[in-house]
Amino acid sequence: MSRRLGELVIVLFLVSAGTFALVSLMPGDPAVTVLGEGHTEHEYAAVRADMGLDAPLPERYVDWLGSAVRGDLGTSVVPPYSDISDRIGAALPVSVELAVLGLGMALVLSIPLAMWSAYHAGGRVDRLISAGTFGMLSVPSFLAGLLVIMVFANGLGWFPRAEWVRPGEGLVDNVHHAFLPALTIALAETALFTRVLRNDLITTLREDYILSARAKGMSTVHILLSDALRPSSFSLITVLGISLGRLIGSTVIVEYLFALPGMGSLVINAANEGDFPMVQGAVLVIAGSYVLTNTVVDLSYHYLDPRIRRAHV
Repeated sequence: MSRRLGELVIVLFLVSAGTFALVSLMPGDPAVTVLGEGHTEHEYAAVRADMGLDAPLPERYVDWLGSAVRGDLGTSVVPPYSDISDRIGAALPVSVELAVLGLGMALVLSIPLAMWSAYHAGGRVDRLISAGTFGMLSVPSFLAGLLVIMVFANGLGWFPRAEWVRPGEGLVDNVHHAFLPALTIALAETALFTRVLRNDLITTLREDYILSARAKGMSTVHILLSDALRPSSFSLITVLGISLGRLIGSTVIVEYLFALPGMGSLVINAANEGDFPMVQGAVLVIAGSYVLTNTVVDLSYHYLDPRIRRAHV
């Protein structure tokens, strides 16, 4: 455990350094972004000095990292000059909720599909499910989102096209507004999860203890849920952790289609406006979330598989 936590600290340090260095190389002059065009070089130099941009890059990084560790990510350099931590604090829950709801929906759909497909491996049901998941993987997320909007928002009128209601304003309204973007995310993830879990289940169902359970007259449902699902879930858990970390910062297309104020929209807007402190803070939070999520997944293996625990005793 201590070794894993040490590795986590090193990875987060490297992520923060890479984030700061890459964003610092963004084209454009932050002083021009703050003041606008038409000012004197003396005025621009004063702004750079006030922002600490005249200091060497390592010194700027140490100052920025020290503030970030304390939760201070700085202030936006474009109007309305808001606190970066506050902006991220408002956007991050939107992306996290979309990712969690989308992955939850994907798990609810993919687990029974994968078990059904694996139990009938090579049969008509398996071929139909495999073809369906392959087709879903082939559909880009923006097209899937447009189709979802056309059917459920414009056609049936069951869900709103845009707007966002936070959980504090009403949980039912929040889920009602979040359902379509979460469904858009879930479609592609369902296809991926189904294919991954199906392949592992097929291998598990050929194990001797599964054949023994069948010989004892155990029901198919009991064998699939109690005996086969857990040892077949490790690849799925890995993919799930990767997907969760990835989706927190990569739902920008979904957020754009449904006009949602999440992390993806925040980063894109900040980059377009040249707001480099906002980009630095947002990318650091997204990357840190990704690293932390996958660390939790790695640690979960010790609790899910007793063979791994015994190997480290």
